[in-house]
Amino acid sequence: MSSLEILFWASIALVFYAYLGYGIVLYTLVRIKRLLVKPAKLDPAYSPTVALIVPAFNEVDYIRDKAHNSLALDYDRSKLEIIFVTDGSSDGTEKALEGISGIKVMHDPRRAGKAAAMNRAVKATKAEILVFCDANTMLNQEAISELVKYYQWPQVGAVSGEKRIRPKETENASGAGEGIYWKYESALKRFDSELHTIVGAAGELMSFRASLYTELEPDTLLDDFMQSMRIAARGYRVLYEPNAYAVETASENVEEELKRKIRICAGGWQSMVRLWKVLIPFPYPILTFEYISHRVLRWSLAPLALLIIAVLNLWLAYTETGFLYKLILLAQIGFYSAAWLGHKMEQRQLKVKALFVPYYFYIMNYSVYLGFWRYIRKAQSANWERAKRAA
Repeated sequence: MSSLEILFWASIALVFYAYLGYGIVLYTLVRIKRLLVKPAKLDPAYSPTVALIVPAFNEVDYIRDKAHNSLALDYDRSKLEIIFVTDGSSDGTEKALEGISGIKVMHDPRRAGKAAAMNRAVKATKAEILVFCDANTMLNQEAISELVKYYQWPQVGAVSGEKRIRPKETENASGAGEGIYWKYESALKRFDSELHTIVGAAGELMSFRASLYTELEPDTLLDDFMQSMRIAARGYRVLYEPNAYAVETASENVEEELKRKIRICAGGWQSMVRLWKVLIPFPYPILTFEYISHRVLRWSLAPLALLIIAVLNLWLAYTETGFLYKLILLAQIGFYSAAWLGHKMEQRQLKVKALFVPYYFYIMNYSVYLGFWRYIRKAQSANWERAKRAA
């Protein structure tokens, strides 16, 4: 076997492991752990003080519904503080909250980014647990209780809720792809959490032990990911609780989802640089294993491997005898053709889910290249440019 063939098959193995193989390995390890370790018990009476912090930038369309949703949460109101931070909003978001009792509104006309708004709110509370969620999401009534119950275990430093995509009768490529992706991601996070720790909390709903919260650099792009990973890097567990969830609609279209993905990928490169110590498997080898397998490969080597596979497959199909490489080339052509057709169907607003999945997969990996280019040019602002969500 030539060196090009070795590189070709190694690239295929890497892509398979990054997107499917890790899930298989993770599931196997969790099953083994269930046989060897009994889960610790929880005291249902445990109820620490909590601050629910909602950063909101130009969310006037959602903000009153979000406020009422927050007030309806099933948690002891004497121990729950609700803070909305509307810094930089110019559409009257802060004014829309006037007259709603039970909510503290913090507003600064200057816009300094989400991380700065979060830091400012944290300084204004003395709660034991900090819960953050997005302004355009709705929480289930038990969300706070389900998140904070784990903090009675001293080794837990953060707990993430689940992001759910609200289905629509007529779903576009963004909705179908994002919904399927998040269902798979949720399964991986459940297993990550059960094995040891998740690698990155969902910004739609996340919580931290207040004593472990640290101010992030003002230019931080993925505040939720960085905050939770730095807590994990200190030896604490970051758990995942799907019974605490935030519901939102999918991006309005794939162009809006691409905008969101590029920002996330730029933030992924920034995070990998700042978290380089986590790549060293000591003193927390399981964290390093999960981090590389679940995040680093998808944000770096897997998209590169897809490009290598495509280029080498063309060469090997032309130079090698036999049909194997030619069949693989036909399979690749079929897959990317399906992605292209998914793009065309999206433009015509036609519903063919079988085409939306390869299209969304292509968009995910294409975003990594654009995100890397944006990161090295330092062209990504820390100020969030929100993707438009479907109605």
